[in-house]
Amino acid sequence: MLDAGQTRTPLLEVNNIEVIYNHVILVLKGVSLSVPKGAITALLGGNGAGKTTTLKAISNLLHSERGEVTKGSILYQGERVQDLGPAELVKKGVIQVMEGRHCFEHLTVEENLLTGAFTRRDGKAAVQRDLEMVYDYFPRLRERRKSQAGYTSGGEQQMTAIGRALMSRPEMILLDEPSMGLAPQLVEQIFEIVRAVNEQEGVTFLLAEQNTNVALRYAHTGYILESGRVVMEGSAQDLRENPDVKEFYLGMAEEGRRSFRDVRSYRRRKRWLS
Repeated sequence: MLDAGQTRTPLLEVNNIEVIYNHVILVLKGVSLSVPKGAITALLGGNGAGKTTTLKAISNLLHSERGEVTKGSILYQGERVQDLGPAELVKKGVIQVMEGRHCFEHLTVEENLLTGAFTRRDGKAAVQRDLEMVYDYFPRLRERRKSQAGYTSGGEQQMTAIGRALMSRPEMILLDEPSMGLAPQLVEQIFEIVRAVNEQEGVTFLLAEQNTNVALRYAHTGYILESGRVVMEGSAQDLRENPDVKEFYLGMAEEGRRSFRDVRSYRRRKRWLS
């Protein structure tokens, strides 16, 4: 098992990037992070902290929203990639699973999965083997393989989106808010599958997640974003035990769990912003 994500070579390095939308709005301010090869790295923070923008900066999807990286660099396997097109990055093994799942609603579950293999050139037999691999990780999708994706549940659509990413044989998956809109039991199931894919297939994950409690139980390392800046980083274990993280993100303080209202009233006391 990976030791706190610290013992392997970085697969992805984001160095002091700034992102501006519409040539005016500064969204990310000097964000740096490193994702070890073979690790699960969590990008944490509340709504609007800059998590999705960070992922889109890495996957080169900002231009469609009139955003651009104006400073810093993004290196994948030691190569500068921020000037590549999204399709070129996919060919290098980096796949993003977008927030909100974004399945092709008019296609069946299996047709959705097969679209993930569109860029592959290793033959139908290899694609079929990987389709069976996806069904082994997501048995529910095997049952629903002929169902139109638009009529499946939110959890099934999230499984379909992750399975579609796996069909491209990625080295790294950028996973945006996998728990959004899902029941707690399904969230645990999704994260268990992410862990299994990481351990058994060697896929590296960078996941953006508001559910800090769940994310830090499955990740090896983590970064916390506030208002477009990285305000804390470390191993998942260290972050779980950090008193500031306990109070402001896990809803707990030294004397026990606080209410959400209490947590909000104490946010201005964050030591890392003082």
